[in-house]
Amino acid sequence: MRVTRIAYSARLNSGKYAALAEQARRLGRVRSEVWQRYGSINGIGSGLTDRQVRDRWLADGTHVQFAVLANAWKETVRDAMADIAANLAAAKVDVRRAINRRTGDPAERKRMFTALKADQWADDPFLSRQMRKHWKRGRNRTHDQIVVRADKYNTTLDERGRLWLAIPGLEPRKMVRIPLSTTVAPTGTLRLILRGGRVEVHYQIDASQMRSSQRACGAATIGVDKGYTEALIDSDGQPHGEQLGDLLTRESDRLKERNRRRAKLRSIANNASLRGDDARAHRIKVNNLGTIKRARQAARHRAQVRTEIFTAVHEVVDKAATVIAEDLTKRFTGRKQLPKNINRRLAAWTKGVTAEALKNVSERRGSALVPVNAAYTSQTCHRCGRLGRRSGDRFHCTPCGVVWQADVNAAINILHRGGDPDIALHTPHHKVKQILQDRADRHRTRLPVQDSSPTAVGRRANHPNRSAMSHK
Repeated sequence: MRVTRIAYSARLNSGKYAALAEQARRLGRVRSEVWQRYGSINGIGSGLTDRQVRDRWLADGTHVQFAVLANAWKETVRDAMADIAANLAAAKVDVRRAINRRTGDPAERKRMFTALKADQWADDPFLSRQMRKHWKRGRNRTHDQIVVRADKYNTTLDERGRLWLAIPGLEPRKMVRIPLSTTVAPTGTLRLILRGGRVEVHYQIDASQMRSSQRACGAATIGVDKGYTEALIDSDGQPHGEQLGDLLTRESDRLKERNRRRAKLRSIANNASLRGDDARAHRIKVNNLGTIKRARQAARHRAQVRTEIFTAVHEVVDKAATVIAEDLTKRFTGRKQLPKNINRRLAAWTKGVTAEALKNVSERRGSALVPVNAAYTSQTCHRCGRLGRRSGDRFHCTPCGVVWQADVNAAINILHRGGDPDIALHTPHHKVKQILQDRADRHRTRLPVQDSSPTAVGRRANHPNRSAMSHK
């Protein structure tokens, strides 16, 4: 398993940054040319590999117009073609869903899936129409990146212990030396991203080399629920990542105040422009409405949140050999429209970070991650199984006469959901509700649980539990 690490430049002078920015700008033209020619269904090179594209450009002289070294534009072509392939694969996911909706005939589905996989969909009217619908024509917007092959750079330590990265510039045999803020030399293919006068060096390492990967996992089986005031809370009632709520709240309040001030400055600049005072309007836009500082603050906040979430997941894996969690890859659309401030605090992107952390840490440390259907886990009492009412961090169960901590109650339900024979990962939520109500009715009337009934058997046959376990 590979993980990405980022090293940053330290006190890079403006001349070197300008040279790197010019190289990235020229390589951005290479990306644009690749997307223009090969990034659509009617592209003249559709279906070609990156090596075939490079051979064509060498033969017809296309590469001469970019005025960059050969290895630089070749690596950029390879990277851009990989982006196009990923764009195409994402479109095929939507087309597969359309195929499932269109026909229930297994033979017809197999034919369509085979044609789609082999890129032979152009002659099929339905597949061609769906591909044109879902495969949007791409356009390059990346003009700040440089991809450097593993054998085209070197690193050295100076007498003061600083690490320097030397990469090829625009002229042959002339390297650009970049001081880094780390003593760990990057390895493999590098991706340099230029942002606000600073260079980010992205590279990948083997996860087994990380110290955190050497930590053994626990022996228990626990369920976890994603919270807001904390990253996760487990079925034992222990919270993990308790600083997450404060981080999100502080950032939301800061963004609200900053956006208010920027809106006021933008209004002043617009009024000055209407009065003909273009100089003042320009000064405000240049000095007060820039994006460099804003981007750095956002990146710092994202890094803090990721650290808090990954630390919380490591704490969970310290306890558990098997972690049962809700499927965080599913999208849920709420009926209630929330204010912008609340949406910022909920920070939906943290759900993706939590899903990434659970999968990443579980695989690296050898625990098993079991995703389950989380429908109604926060609205069901874990003791009696009846639907109740959640209010904030409290869950009210009227039949039991008990008020539970809502996230702990949900975590226990998620733990029980891991071995549920009737509720599978992809069981529709309305069927989950019906199953829960049937169980509550049987419990209330003291009827036995009829797991062997034809209804239950048919339900399990229609919705088998496909929860995959990753155990290494």
